[in-house]
Amino acid sequence: MRKIFLLIGGVLMSAVLSAQSLIGAWEAYHTSEKGDPLRSVVIFSHGYQVLSTFNAESGKFIHSNGGSWNLVGNSMTEKVEFHTDDADKVGMESTFQVMITDSVMGIVGDDLKFKRIDDGAPGELQGAWLMSGRKRDGEIRSRDTNRPRKTMKILSGTRFQWIAYNTETRAFMGTGGGTYTTVDGKYTENIEFFSRDDTRVGASLEFDYSLEDGNWHHSGLSSKGNPIYEIWSPRE
Repeated sequence: MRKIFLLIGGVLMSAVLSAQSLIGAWEAYHTSEKGDPLRSVVIFSHGYQVLSTFNAESGKFIHSNGGSWNLVGNSMTEKVEFHTDDADKVGMESTFQVMITDSVMGIVGDDLKFKRIDDGAPGELQGAWLMSGRKRDGEIRSRDTNRPRKTMKILSGTRFQWIAYNTETRAFMGTGGGTYTTVDGKYTENIEFFSRDDTRVGASLEFDYSLEDGNWHHSGLSSKGNPIYEIWSPRE
């Protein structure tokens, strides 16, 4: 009988942990002080997260912040790596209580609630990646991913966002994101917001991709129509 109780307890604990997983993408619709319709999307990968807000109708970019995170029980600790509104927050840590179910997530005491978009699936590329190299003229040129200036991409099962920033100078260079698919070696991005150029919203970009020795090789044409071959490495 004791073994049965232990088995049941283990199953229930597994269900609770599963229900409280933050991995994946979440969204919330709300309005600005001026009454503009806003959409906020947060993507959680293992160890890293990004939150962005943009106009729900036009896609006009408004805000982004993110960095590393850790969850112990219902206590969330985040360390800021980039922040579009307040560079002084870069490097700061904050701890707060969160409410999480399988379909809803929010900060305790805050009325804004996020609904789950996906749980990290199907997401062959789900996770946090750092640009670690480019191929030019047939030659691969590596980039040190430990340097302060970073280009990071965070993907859930269905959503992506890239962020360019510098943790030393606390400068934010740009970001963009939306939905993506991976089908038959083709990686397609559907842009929903782009901090540098709102006219890119609505565009779809298709790339060839492959996973080689754990790295993501990515080639095609950039949003400006220039040929690119990038290599992304998993962020530990």
